[in-house]
Amino acid sequence: MKLFQQLLVAPAAIGLLTPFSVSASDINLEAISNYSDNNLEIDGNLFKQESSNNILLSGGEGLVDTSETVGGFSETTTASFGVDFLVGAVDGAASEATTFSYQMGIGLATSFTGEDALSATIDIGNGAGAIAGADGLNFDSTTDVLTLDGLTYTFPVGGATVMVGDNTDISAVYTGACAYSSFTDYMGNCGTGNSVGVGGNGVTAGMSYAFDSGFSLAGGVSSTPTSILTEEGTDTFGLEAAYTADSYGVSLAYADAETTTYWGLNANYAFDFATISVGAESEDPDGSSTKDGFFVGLSFPEVGAGTFDLGLATSANYADGDTEYYTYEASYSYPINDGITITPGIYVKEGTTDDTGFGVKTSFSF
Repeated sequence: MKLFQQLLVAPAAIGLLTPFSVSASDINLEAISNYSDNNLEIDGNLFKQESSNNILLSGGEGLVDTSETVGGFSETTTASFGVDFLVGAVDGAASEATTFSYQMGIGLATSFTGEDALSATIDIGNGAGAIAGADGLNFDSTTDVLTLDGLTYTFPVGGATVMVGDNTDISAVYTGACAYSSFTDYMGNCGTGNSVGVGGNGVTAGMSYAFDSGFSLAGGVSSTPTSILTEEGTDTFGLEAAYTADSYGVSLAYADAETTTYWGLNANYAFDFATISVGAESEDPDGSSTKDGFFVGLSFPEVGAGTFDLGLATSANYADGDTEYYTYEASYSYPINDGITITPGIYVKEGTTDDTGFGVKTSFSF
């Protein structure tokens, strides 16, 4: 396949992604209502805001006054949106075609006391093509259907922060110490996705406490919603201790996923010219040998107008005597403006056959 010839179309595709805006003030409701009085009646008052206090989505603090929220969201409700477009291909994959993928995340949060937060995350995506698959960027694949990716309630207890919810990760309460911005999915959490980035099995409860000295402790448990902490269900436990300073940080985590336990360590140190991030993870499966993996990455924050990231990691955790394979990646992320960032990147994943992937990701946040 002439991979890079096909990818020449990527810049042209990106040019099509420029957002357009439409001002609601340009709509003449009176003209619309007069268009066909016999078949259609539109009351312009239906489009008017009932009260200046009924802001659709806005930030706020303090208790919710329900008397001011009829017909709209409360003043303590916020929303955030993110969209990623990806054009790319993988040379060596089962399909080497250039593909287009997308994913979108919607975050909703509200507060009832000014110190708590009820949050929901909703995802949608098509996950099309090898570049967007599990061996690449691992884009959301929800078959173009909105999917609830997390529902949590976070609140203070003494000096600690408690989180309970469904379909969320234990590591949501962790501090972590990975400063590397990964291009491929495996290098996320500096290669410690099973320990420092431990996930969940359904219903999750966690707690974290941050000391004034920079130390923090966190832990949690996640269990099958229909069989919490019983033999019939699947349970995962996790603990993390972290220290964060101005120019460096370190995090140590332990996870028990019933049949396998994990230890993970990640750390970073910021030099004047770059930040180095490292990670190491060990897994101990029941009835088999211990496996280990590692990661190292460099982030250069001022390369032209953007940031350059370069990473190396084992493609998995390996036991002694196993054939080890490695993944290499490089990406350059530069902001077009406050809401649009373009990130071209390339990776090579070793295996029985080597895969070389190249893609251009355009990210929108609003």
